[in-house]
Amino acid sequence: MKIYADRFPTAVRQLLTDLLVVIWVYAAIRAALWLHDLVQKLAVPGQKLEGAGSGLADNLADAGGKVRRVPLVGDELTAPFQRAADAARGLADAGREQQHLVDQLALALAVAVLIFPLGLVLFGWLPLRLRWMRRAGSAAKLAAVPAGRDLLALRALATQPLGRLTRIAPDVAEAWRRGDDNTVDALAALELRHLGLRHKSR
Repeated sequence: MKIYADRFPTAVRQLLTDLLVVIWVYAAIRAALWLHDLVQKLAVPGQKLEGAGSGLADNLADAGGKVRRVPLVGDELTAPFQRAADAARGLADAGREQQHLVDQLALALAVAVLIFPLGLVLFGWLPLRLRWMRRAGSAAKLAAVPAGRDLLALRALATQPLGRLTRIAPDVAEAWRRGDDNTVDALAALELRHLGLRHKSR
C-alpha cells in the first residue's frame, strides 16, 4: 500500500489555511511596527527639548565660567548663571523623560496590537494544526502495514457521514464484518482522504 498526498480537498484547504496564517501574522507584525513608529514621532518634542536644554545649559555654564574670572565680584555674578544652567538641565531631563515615556508607550501599544492575532494563532490554529499532523502521521503509519487498513476502516465506520459510507456498499458494516477486501480498502481510503491522504493497493 502506497501513500500519496491528496491535493483535493483537504491538503489544498490545509495549505491555504497555512498561507492565510502566515499572511495574518505578517500583517499583524507590520501593523505593530507601523504603530510603534507612529507613536515614536511623539518623542520629537522631547528630543528638541533635550537638545535645547542641554545647549542652553552648556552656554550658561560657559558664560558663568567666564564671569567668575571678574575680580572681586566674579563669584557673586556667577550664581545667577549657575541657577539658569541648572534650570536648563532640568528642561533637558524633562525632554529625556518624555522620550522614555514615549518609548514605553510605543512598545506597549505594539505588544497590545500583537497579542490578539498571535493569540489566535498560538491557541487557535496551532493546536488544530498539530493535532492534524499527529492524526495524519498515525494514519500514514497504519496504512503502511497490512493490519492498519482494518483500523482505518473501523475509524471510517465510526466517524464518517452515513452518506459516504452507504456509497461504498448498501450494508457497509456487514461487509466490513465479513472482512470483504474491497469494502475494507474503500473504508480505509475514505478515512485517509478525510485526512488529506489516499492509498493505492499494490
